Amino acid sequence: MFNYLFARHHKGKFLLRIEDSDISRSSREMTEVILQSLKWLGLDWDGEPIYQSTRIERHRKIAAELVRTGAAYPCFCTPEELRQKKERALRTTGEYKYDRKCYHLSREEVEEKVRKGVPRVIRFHVPEGETTFVDGIRGRVTVQNQEIDDFIILRSDNTPVYQLAVVVDDHDMGITHVIRGDDHLSNTPKQILLYQAMGWTTPSFAHVPMILGPDKKRLSKRHGATSVEEYRKAGYLPQAVVNFLALLGWSPGENREIMSMKEMIEKFTLERVSKNPAVLDETKLTWMNSQYLTQIDSKKLLKPVETLLKEAGLINKKFVEENPLYLLRYIDLIKSRTKKLTDFVERGKYFFEDPETYEQKAVEKYWKREEVIDVLKKLNERLKSIKLWRAEEIEKIIRNLADENRISASKVIHPTRLALTGFGVSPGLFELMEVLGRERVITRLEKAIGYLTSDKLHLS
Repeated sequence: MFNYLFARHHKGKFLLRIEDSDISRSSREMTEVILQSLKWLGLDWDGEPIYQSTRIERHRKIAAELVRTGAAYPCFCTPEELRQKKERALRTTGEYKYDRKCYHLSREEVEEKVRKGVPRVIRFHVPEGETTFVDGIRGRVTVQNQEIDDFIILRSDNTPVYQLAVVVDDHDMGITHVIRGDDHLSNTPKQILLYQAMGWTTPSFAHVPMILGPDKKRLSKRHGATSVEEYRKAGYLPQAVVNFLALLGWSPGENREIMSMKEMIEKFTLERVSKNPAVLDETKLTWMNSQYLTQIDSKKLLKPVETLLKEAGLINKKFVEENPLYLLRYIDLIKSRTKKLTDFVERGKYFFEDPETYEQKAVEKYWKREEVIDVLKKLNERLKSIKLWRAEEIEKIIRNLADENRISASKVIHPTRLALTGFGVSPGLFELMEVLGRERVITRLEKAIGYLTSDKLHLS
């Protein structure tokens, strides 16, 4: 997210690379999830995605070049040998670093082992001195090279390790800025040493604090959703997710929370990224999503809402074809009462099917009075003869009925709402009745009257 905002702010390029060189941890399905998630969020990248797995020969070539110049060397130590050395070192000094046994092999010894086919990795030879860089968020960072082990850059199966592959790819792709989590901070000195060994220009680095869960511990599966796809399925809008993510650790310098992508791009700077970890507050994300749902043009919600309603079995293709405006009017009416797209299904079922039950709490409150049956019967008869089925005309009938019976309008409105929806709360009753249509309203009123006069009604 920050890479995207930074690149767009500076009118640079936002490039996408799929780091799939580790075959055992990569798959086409995983890649597709990445691509679809970025598209859903609106993070459009420049050019075609670069697949690291297609560049392995290039990585090997650079590893060989580093060996040729003496910046790297083959290591023939077995995993068991290294494990034993590490255990001994930890028992005695409490620290372990590779002892560079293979660095000191003669050329003849190396050639002999290669000729015999002894398995080997390629290690980078860390030079003496220190490595310093200016982090875009943390400022000046200095690491003593003696603290860095001679790290592996090519595995024994001749595949590149992350440190090598990412440096070669960033160089070849012309990357000038790298913004990433501070869990990569320890990798940066190693990568800078690789850049220097190849005589390449080092990009600028900025390390963003990791996101924490509500318990102030590193975000993990125990905190809930862990992928963009899960948030999509949970009913969040991409605009809200992007807005929420951007404000995790970055402040535009104003007391604002709802911002468009364009506004965030205009205002984004690394200087305003916090050095402290951000805490993921899903309650805030849900609130932000509700703000977007209220403000968004209902037409833009048609497709996602239609899909959810179809998946829930509330509508089908025929319903959509026969009722082209119904969904739009339904969205207009209910969107201010929703927090997530899934609420359109959970809170609006009565727009598509008659209520099977009535909320007991509302029954106790609104259907207790003796006059309710008589009021609903009178209302039902008057609605049958109404000429213009509009909210204004429906309101007139309900208020006139209340006046004639010398009761408050609420004593007609609340029982009617319960009869039509099964709940004590809904969008404005008159607008709701207009959208439901005459036939549904009359059918449901008659059903409620039957329920009220049957032995099914139980009042405490």
